[in-house]
Amino acid sequence: MFLSESEDELEELRSDLDSESESSHCSLDEDYIPRGLARDQEDFTDDHSSDEEWGIQPTKRRASRKRPRSVTASPVSSPLKSPSKKWGSPLRKKIHNASTPKKDTPSPNTSKRLSTPRGKSISVKRQAERRLVRKGEDEADGDRWCDIDEEDVEPPQPRFRPDREVGPQLNRTANYTPLELFQLFFSVTVINTLVKNTNAYGKKKYQGHKESWVPVTAADMYSFVCLVLYMGIAPLKTLKDFWRGSKLFSLPFPASVMPCRRFLTISRSLHMNDPAVEAANDQKKGTSGYDRLCKIKPLYGQILEASYTFFHPHQHISIDERMVASKARIGFKQYIKSKPTKWGFKLFVLADSSCGYTLNFFVYVGREGEPTGKGVSYDAVMRLLDIPFLGKGYKLYVDNFYTSPTLFLDLLQRKIWACGTVRSNKAGYPKTKRNDMPVKTPRGTIRWIRKGGLLFVKWLDTRGVTMCSTLHKAYSNDMVKRKVKDADGQWTVKEVPVPGCIKDYNQHMGGVDLSDALISYYNVLHKTQKWYKTLFYHFVDIATVNAFILHKGMCKLQNRPVLTQKNFREQLILSLAEIGSTPRRSAPQNFMLPASPFKVPPASPFKVPPASPSGVSATSPPSPSAEMLPATATDAPGVGHLPAYFVEQMTNVAPRDRATAGRRACVVCKRKSPVYCSTCQKTLCFTSFRNCYSEWHRGNKVCF
Repeated sequence: MFLSESEDELEELRSDLDSESESSHCSLDEDYIPRGLARDQEDFTDDHSSDEEWGIQPTKRRASRKRPRSVTASPVSSPLKSPSKKWGSPLRKKIHNASTPKKDTPSPNTSKRLSTPRGKSISVKRQAERRLVRKGEDEADGDRWCDIDEEDVEPPQPRFRPDREVGPQLNRTANYTPLELFQLFFSVTVINTLVKNTNAYGKKKYQGHKESWVPVTAADMYSFVCLVLYMGIAPLKTLKDFWRGSKLFSLPFPASVMPCRRFLTISRSLHMNDPAVEAANDQKKGTSGYDRLCKIKPLYGQILEASYTFFHPHQHISIDERMVASKARIGFKQYIKSKPTKWGFKLFVLADSSCGYTLNFFVYVGREGEPTGKGVSYDAVMRLLDIPFLGKGYKLYVDNFYTSPTLFLDLLQRKIWACGTVRSNKAGYPKTKRNDMPVKTPRGTIRWIRKGGLLFVKWLDTRGVTMCSTLHKAYSNDMVKRKVKDADGQWTVKEVPVPGCIKDYNQHMGGVDLSDALISYYNVLHKTQKWYKTLFYHFVDIATVNAFILHKGMCKLQNRPVLTQKNFREQLILSLAEIGSTPRRSAPQNFMLPASPFKVPPASPFKVPPASPSGVSATSPPSPSAEMLPATATDAPGVGHLPAYFVEQMTNVAPRDRATAGRRACVVCKRKSPVYCSTCQKTLCFTSFRNCYSEWHRGNKVCF
């Protein structure tokens, strides 16, 4: 009696659910469940048993499950043939509660889906309806991934209109030396600024020290830069190794340019900015007016200005990051896991794709100024392209860190076309799945979508590559060779189609990488305790490489042979050494001694007198004093009395010790002297402060 009534109520409930599913469009993510039925239908999911199971093992079934729960599930899963009557009343009570839920009473399990076969069919039906709705929206938008066979409209190509003639901005008929090209970046103004600020800091640093500060001159600074470049060609472990005189470290060039102590003194006191300006900037720490790059600012701006002044880029340019290795304790030091140099300062660099010339760059110190709200990458690209004399019609290549539809459309308004890899989570990237690339697809498959001036391309190589471009066609019949396995498992070379944007990207994206490679061959960077010195050495690298690229451009215009970078640096180092300072203790370079008024007669060989019959010499051998001194003061006065160094008769003496090796006490002032008279064999001082050599000879009436 109760069972038949409950079956009628269940049939009414099912008809209500079917009518609700047909009238709704499944706009919600979860299926709708009546309030009172949620918990009971959850109970239905536990038992899907047949009548035979109930008849065969009634004891185990009833022992392992609750009785009301198993009975309430039976009407849904299968009708009971012989139900017990004592369970009829609870069943009718539950069905009655489910069919008439209380108003304004939220159910705790309303978010759970129906797990009965009927509930599953409802869920599948609603998922199908969602797919139909999504498909209709895609059709309304018109987005669809196109195949390689579908023809694309080629966008209008840019007309290249630079403001200046591309290449070096120099006198194209002049023959520039490596030193003249380097001085375009490290000009006289730059050297004077370095000298002024280094002297100001050194004087302040050495106040109260036992050793006073010796002012640095422009010639000293040229010698310092000369040795910095030399250390990039012949690197050693420590700086002092360049002045060691052992057999392993016998390098005469550094000692001939500058003493080790002088070089280290300049290196410790090197400053690019005025210490007074730095002290004023330190007072602003913690405020918006604080400049984190104050210590490198004068040289930083001068190198930047020279970089884009003396060279105009070709049509293809690229933007990428560069890492300058450093582990200094500074807040804007970066860590990039994917880079070969993981720790250091990050620079955003704009470079010419054809030659690797560094056009513009800036050191990233974090968010500064008022952000545009379009991301760090957007602001970096716009800042790098904000240089004078650029012109229009350029083709810019960037990686997926910078690429975004917003950036490319804004660049297109400035008459700069762009191409680069793109991430699928960028705003503006097409989200449609219509005719998308299947999971298992052959190599070389292409899908593309054009949205206004933007082209999105998918290409499957060893993995999927996604591109965005404003200057390319989807497919231009380009092919590349790839090694693939045939049906027999053998490797064969096969030509696969490739989009034109990927081919151009691989060709022109490496401008910054080429610049990094040219710098890394003879990198002058070495360990230092100050972070700003690391960037100073990098500025020297940028100036040298840019000067070398200018040399190659000028040689190409004049049809002259091009030097290699190593030969270019060698000539530059020698030229800097010539205009630099000379150590006090080394011999003057390119200096000719005046002709002496005295002529030294050739020394006659010593003749041994004949022996007497007794076997004794007729005359006794001369004493050393008689051998060294003339017989009388009037016998050839002053002839042959030339100064000499004790070290000339010594071997295996380090260059730094040659000025003091073999010193003896002077016979006049009793001080140490390395000079002696080659005729008198007397140790005598011969300096600008003490001329004991002349005093002794005149006092002994050897010279008049």
